Amino acid sequence: MIRSSRANRQSDKPRQVRDAEATQSQILDAAEDEFARYGLAGARIDAITARTGVTKAMIYYYFENKEGLYQRVMQRIGSQLDLAFERLALEPMPPDVALIEAIRSGIAYGAAYPQRGMLWFYEAIQNQGKYGQLSGWQKSFWHLTTILERGIAEGIFRSIDPFLTTVNILGICTFYFNAYENLKYVDPARQLLSSEMIEQQTQAAIDLILAGLTLQPAV
Repeated sequence: MIRSSRANRQSDKPRQVRDAEATQSQILDAAEDEFARYGLAGARIDAITARTGVTKAMIYYYFENKEGLYQRVMQRIGSQLDLAFERLALEPMPPDVALIEAIRSGIAYGAAYPQRGMLWFYEAIQNQGKYGQLSGWQKSFWHLTTILERGIAEGIFRSIDPFLTTVNILGICTFYFNAYENLKYVDPARQLLSSEMIEQQTQAAIDLILAGLTLQPAV
């Protein structure tokens, strides 16, 4: 009987870990939406508890306070961005192919998380980028810059400023989603968030960026 009880307690531990991870993920999902709506200053823990059914005490147990919860949300975003772009910078593929995949990854990321544009907006105006800087999102920025630097070194891309070009590429990839609530009135017939339109936008972005970067063959 003693052995059986010990075995049961040990077998319960992986499930408890999974339950804790699932609870934290649920809290982070709800918190991200709340922060995207109101920023760190305006977000309310009570609103997050109402959406998740998790008690305020449990949220504080996992994240200490609202600031700790916000920081974890930003860290998760930074980690997901890093994963999206790290492979493209490290895998042995030609720079122009890697750039196309980076554009596709960037637009797919924007389509999957359209609310994050507002979260970054609030982070900039309320916190002057303090927590964004701690999230590590800059890694994804430098991954894209590395692709451009390789392309220049190999004579595939024109001699441009990789830093500024990365800024412009990210702007092309994100503006479509960040400005959606305004753009939807420009041409109401276009279903901008449909899979077909997002694919069209992806190809248009690839064509524009490559046309600006790729060296034209000598005539």
